[in-house]
Amino acid sequence: MSKKDKNTKVEDPQVEDQATTTAEAEVEAQDERSLEEQLQDQLVAEKDKFMRLFAEFENYKKRTTKERIELFKTASQDVMVSMLPVLDDFERALTHIEDDKEAEELRKGVLLIYNKLVNTLEQKGLSKIEVRQGDTFNADNHEAITQIPAPTDDLKGKVIDVIEPGYKLGDKVIRFPKVVIGQ
Repeated sequence: MSKKDKNTKVEDPQVEDQATTTAEAEVEAQDERSLEEQLQDQLVAEKDKFMRLFAEFENYKKRTTKERIELFKTASQDVMVSMLPVLDDFERALTHIEDDKEAEELRKGVLLIYNKLVNTLEQKGLSKIEVRQGDTFNADNHEAITQIPAPTDDLKGKVIDVIEPGYKLGDKVIRFPKVVIGQ
């Protein structure tokens, strides 16, 4: 072998060692970079998961608070619904007592009790739904009991008489007004 061949052979292992060292360094750098990238990806995923969970919890708090407020507003709905027939009876009694002139003191006493009952129920959130003769009938807001021929053409499709008043508790309708409509 010549000197050149010996030198070449000697240099070849060094070049190979440098190439493997460089390749190993690149692999390690890629592993480090990929490990760092993996950690960054995991961090982003965990942040996203946390933000979604936090938003879901906030929505839950808002929903339960709203439900609780609504429950407090309508907690007495059963009591109010059971009191409505008593209120109707008072109104009927007042209309019949007004016809009798001899029972003036009785009328005053019944009117006093009626007003006290109405005021107490209004303080608890009960309000009467105002419906008058001639109002346009709306199936979403009224309950039609019957239809009769309209006395005049302008009362067709409108309220002719209110049989039973309607009531709301807060914003919720607990009894729709019962009406007679013109045909």
